[in-house]
Amino acid sequence: MTDRLQPCRAAVCGKPIGHSLSPVIHNAGFAAAGLRSWTYTSFECAEAELGDLVAGLGPEWAGLSLTMPLKEAGLALAAAASPVAVATGAANTLVRRPDGTWYADNTDVPGMIRVLEDAGLRRGPAVTVLGGGGTARAALAAAAGFGATEVTVVTRRPEARDELAPAAAALGVTIVGRDWSRAASAFDADAVISTVPKGAADELATAVRFSPGAVLFDAIYDPWPTPLAAAAQRQGVRVVSGLDLLLAQALGQFEQFTGVVPAPESAMRAALTAAAGSR
Repeated sequence: MTDRLQPCRAAVCGKPIGHSLSPVIHNAGFAAAGLRSWTYTSFECAEAELGDLVAGLGPEWAGLSLTMPLKEAGLALAAAASPVAVATGAANTLVRRPDGTWYADNTDVPGMIRVLEDAGLRRGPAVTVLGGGGTARAALAAAAGFGATEVTVVTRRPEARDELAPAAAALGVTIVGRDWSRAASAFDADAVISTVPKGAADELATAVRFSPGAVLFDAIYDPWPTPLAAAAQRQGVRVVSGLDLLLAQALGQFEQFTGVVPAPESAMRAALTAAAGSR
């Protein structure tokens, strides 16, 4: 049982980090759960700096949320890790254990599964992933969670697909590679998961045709809607955004940091919606 009076701290780490809405979400959750002595902040931290930062944290630290470019480094720092973090080779969550060591998890994966389920994606889907970075690993794991055994991955660099191969093998997923010049032809899928940076997929907005009943997950949330998301909406496609994932993955982190289950989702969602709307 969580001690609601014992001061505890948590934070999100990454570089850049000033744009992060994670403090808004988690602090709203602390307030709603009556954790008045809990605080959540942010640290600007490069990959090479993470080890020293973690080593310097006192016993009042309950956990860390990790964003780019720290997800691989965070996994390496942990004394133990969840199967999904090991399989994807990435951790977005570090939780302090009673013995002072750190446990790594990847709540992006169950978060992505949840938002896709909420959008109506069914088991055994045909999935296309745009991009080959850390979020693409979570996308492969989410596809595997839906029972997909083959995923089309579209990247600008063929080497990026090669870098995903260990995660795909661990997840039991076969990658079907496609070059970016043929990206528009890869949208014949039940789910298209775009993990590329802001602006990278804008050129596809006027070129793609989504399958009837498809779902688009676009990991970007600022600005919103992206041209690709707007094109999907015009075609009647169900669309979920990076904000949906930001909340879903934060719920899992909150529960692990605090021991409060379930997390106060309505309060955390309201705070996120208000903060995003004010930007």
